[in-house]
Amino acid sequence: MTTADRPATAARRPATAWALESAAFSATMVARRLPWTDAPARALGLDALTRDGLTRLLFAHLRRSRSGRPVRLRTPYGTFLVPLTSGDVAGLLTRADEAGVLEPAAGLTPGGQRYGLSPHAPLDREAAAAPAADPQAVAALDALLAEDVDRAITARRGDGTLEWHAWYRATLRLSRRVVAGEGAAPDTLLSEVIAVATAAAGERSYEAGSAALRRRLELHLADPDSASLAGRLMARGADPHAAVPALAHTLALVSEAAAGTALQALALLAAGAAASPRDAVGEALRRFPPVAAAVYPVRAPFVWEDLAVGAGTEILRAPGWLRGRDETGDPDPDPAPAALCGAPAGCAAARFAALVAEAVVRAVTARVRPVLIAPDLRADRLPDTLDPRTLLVALEDLPCREDQSGRSADSSAGNGSAGDGRVTGGAATAVPVSAHGYAPASYGALAHAGADRLERHAASLAACAGRSGWNEDEAGERFRMVLLGHAERCARAADGVRRAAKHLSD
Repeated sequence: MTTADRPATAARRPATAWALESAAFSATMVARRLPWTDAPARALGLDALTRDGLTRLLFAHLRRSRSGRPVRLRTPYGTFLVPLTSGDVAGLLTRADEAGVLEPAAGLTPGGQRYGLSPHAPLDREAAAAPAADPQAVAALDALLAEDVDRAITARRGDGTLEWHAWYRATLRLSRRVVAGEGAAPDTLLSEVIAVATAAAGERSYEAGSAALRRRLELHLADPDSASLAGRLMARGADPHAAVPALAHTLALVSEAAAGTALQALALLAAGAAASPRDAVGEALRRFPPVAAAVYPVRAPFVWEDLAVGAGTEILRAPGWLRGRDETGDPDPDPAPAALCGAPAGCAAARFAALVAEAVVRAVTARVRPVLIAPDLRADRLPDTLDPRTLLVALEDLPCREDQSGRSADSSAGNGSAGDGRVTGGAATAVPVSAHGYAPASYGALAHAGADRLERHAASLAACAGRSGWNEDEAGERFRMVLLGHAERCARAADGVRRAAKHLSD
């Protein structure tokens, strides 16, 4: 029976779960702190005993025993009113928001700690949707990201793997450029102030942090960059002072999506769990929402359908727990608002952040091929949590392409290409310390990246030896022979490493 088909009855208080049901729900919450507990169940093929499987069974039982209605559950972290379907979550929170009885939401960690969420602020939907409106806008966004994406790719280790902090810095710079403009790109203090103000949301120090954030953003609104979101808002007649909260909220969400969600999406693409950047970002937001759980305190009573919700109630929204557990099982076509923002209803800033994450993935995969080193993911058995900071993703160069002038189209800035006569440079190839204990196939992927780099270096040495400048005298000819010898040794080493990589990968 759908919500619309339920007969109108007198409002009644939500049902309280039995003690055993509350204990089981508490156990699933606590288990989210212990990701290793899934390993034995997965190894035995007992998916029903994993954290995700147990949560799915518990929600199915609660829906059967409570006719699908929200239920009060007592946990070590507090007593929550828990809607059991995504539709009820949206309906309950929207009604409370319309009644004006909701306090600001707080995030809830797997350990039960509350943390601040970026305060929601309405954003001009047309300005936010511009990058998805037409091909020209998509191309403009891709061009805006190009410099910082290239910076992130260039910062990878010699073995091709991304280092989290380098990736995070590059994506923060990218986020500032997209939201606040070219002048904000190097303004690292802006991101620091955003982080401090967000963490203080709901606390006494928030006003001071918010004031500092306003001052910092207004510096970049004095002469807004027309290519940025701020520039589009100002062009549509927005007041700079009034636009600051929306831009601050958008920058916080874009920073989260560009760094964490985009990296998760690259991992899903590498694992074969998604077919396109858009699918990968949507799947990452559905499976691994940055706001995995949020608590909404109710300050005054209200009625939703036939349910009377009292003051002091805390509504728990956990989009990651409800994924695939509704009565329909249909995926949410727009997971971004619930995954990134604590707003009870839709959020244009969250949708814009998802568009930026999609553009980041699109720009990266146009330049390189992601290879997932760790953890070992399978498209048919993805985990229910995936911390982007624990991912080790390698970026493998695509086959060299030549433009119409015959020059390489894949050369990195400052490093030269295989045929332009310059010797390629870069960091020394080495497996990072954190790679210890990975499966042989993971080492095989790293070895393939090393072999590719050796081959490129051999080609660049040979091209350098072929330049006419060495023809001037005897010393030049001797240097040429040395370069050719080095090129031959690098080529032989590349062959050996590639054979070892093939053995490890098979």
